[in-house]
Amino acid sequence: MNTSEITITENDSLGKEEKQRSPFIEANTEAIKLETIQQDHIIPVFIKDNEPLISMPDFIDMAVGVTHHVFNGEDVREPQIRVSHPIKGRIPAAKNKPAKELLDHERTIYYERTAFVIQVPSISKQVNDDTLYLTVGGIKAYNEDNLYRCKGAPEHFKIFVGFLNKVCTNLCVWNEGYCKSVKVGTPRELEVAIFELVTDFCNSGYYGKFSFWEQLAEQELTEHQFAQVIGRAKLYQHLPREAKAAIPELLLNDTQISTIAKEYYQDTHFGKPEGGSIPLWNLYNLFTGANKSSYIDTFLERGLNAHAFIEQLSDALTGDQEFWFLS
Repeated sequence: MNTSEITITENDSLGKEEKQRSPFIEANTEAIKLETIQQDHIIPVFIKDNEPLISMPDFIDMAVGVTHHVFNGEDVREPQIRVSHPIKGRIPAAKNKPAKELLDHERTIYYERTAFVIQVPSISKQVNDDTLYLTVGGIKAYNEDNLYRCKGAPEHFKIFVGFLNKVCTNLCVWNEGYCKSVKVGTPRELEVAIFELVTDFCNSGYYGKFSFWEQLAEQELTEHQFAQVIGRAKLYQHLPREAKAAIPELLLNDTQISTIAKEYYQDTHFGKPEGGSIPLWNLYNLFTGANKSSYIDTFLERGLNAHAFIEQLSDALTGDQEFWFLS
């Protein structure tokens, strides 16, 4: 792996303070340990043959194993896992018990949606005084699978490689082949897909993305331009379908756009500096910060869209293209 343009830090530690920072996704999720999922959660099955789907612990274990293999010798951290949409049940013997009288062994549970990230802090890069850690992650949402089939039917997973901003745990991902939605029928196919994604990332010219982010730190929106972008983003939510089709897509919802407007004034790190003009790097992090309120199954797509939106905004500022949100 060519690391000529990134920093390899020795004995870099996240420390207690780092671990207490905000999670990489919030919304209605909760943190959970891998051991808890392995020991306490049931595994959904295909209804026609009662065969198990690929479990979330297996998915996470594969990603951890691939990350350790590809980044051999680097500081690979334990996965940070967030889950949502619990599916609760009970064993047959307790079917008539009041809920408040259920014992722990009589309850069953699994979570419909899971997202995780694996940080590799020994591979990092500074952008505008912010430290970015290389990160491998994945998302699983059982609601995307057709459980009314037999084993071997396609199972859906999302995998990605990107960077996590140390100061705010915002996830920086971009849609250039380093995020994939894959359909697999066996655990082996899933492991191969993860391996191919991570190795392709390492062998690619992704270092140029740092130059782009550094460029964002040099480009600014005036307060008037920021107000125009936010105002048009608000209008975009209510445009007729035909009008939307001719405009670059924006996936963040109205509440998230309002969050960006609020944090422009209130965020002490990425909010507007004195004078009102905001660097695009700061604006990008306001976008990714607002994206933390997305549900797990839309989180990655909105993160990719936020990056594409800021790229188009950057091109508009340099005069390379027209951009409806700033025109």
